Amino acid sequence: MQMAHVTRILCDKTTLPSVYLGRTVTIDFYFPQQLKESTSVSLLLINDGQDLAKLAFAPMLENLYATDAVASPLLIAAIHCGPDRKNEYGVAGVPDFKGRGAKAGAYTSFVFEELIPFIRDEFEMMSFSEKAFAGFSLGGLSALDIVWHHPQEFSKVGVFSGSLWWRSVDQTAKKYDNQQHRIMHQQIRKGSFAPWLKFFFQCGSLDEKMDRNKNGVIDSIDDTLDLIKELVAKGYQREIAIRYVEIKNGTHSVETWFQALPIFLKWGWGDMTSELSH
Repeated sequence: MQMAHVTRILCDKTTLPSVYLGRTVTIDFYFPQQLKESTSVSLLLINDGQDLAKLAFAPMLENLYATDAVASPLLIAAIHCGPDRKNEYGVAGVPDFKGRGAKAGAYTSFVFEELIPFIRDEFEMMSFSEKAFAGFSLGGLSALDIVWHHPQEFSKVGVFSGSLWWRSVDQTAKKYDNQQHRIMHQQIRKGSFAPWLKFFFQCGSLDEKMDRNKNGVIDSIDDTLDLIKELVAKGYQREIAIRYVEIKNGTHSVETWFQALPIFLKWGWGDMTSELSH
């Protein structure tokens, strides 16, 4: 399939009743109009998918395809969050110090037992050339958790302003320790190396103002860079498997994530030489 000939991105909004979540989930599917003509399609799941509807996401995709910046057809499932977002997103089986993330295991089951089978049926595709997961803020933490614990299902993950501060002990407590109590860092440290996985991280220089260790670097950047160190210690090569993008004056906002999305899509499915320098 020659993506340069794609002239239109279709958007199909649908709903899926979930037994695991006890609610109906809204999903926006974005895909090129010639999708079914291709024999090789990649599936990209995106948490907090409702945010994409606030932006000119379809025109952005059309431009990426038209300029060959994205070289392979993507079926994108933008999953809307629910009213209990802080419990459905998180790290499965490991709630934070406030008990948040208690339904993260149920959300994982929804993804594998309900969402992906639904997508295969809906688009008549029994398999995909690869699957990836991405998300914003707490949705980014959720995506990373799911990919890390199910590497046999995925090849890439995108984490935009990820809530990598997610911790088992309140940071104001005397016993709080960065090394011991950041939950996702511990998951990486205890997990197994899957050599095919690739990781994309984005932070904004104005993501927040907090600097708990007073080193002059905001926590969101510190937490992300520390997690990258854990991945490198696990065996992932920084130049090959990890991409970190820091957007100057970028904030914890949909507008900043929209700046980073084309970089992520080109990194994952395009010509690396065409990427803009950031």
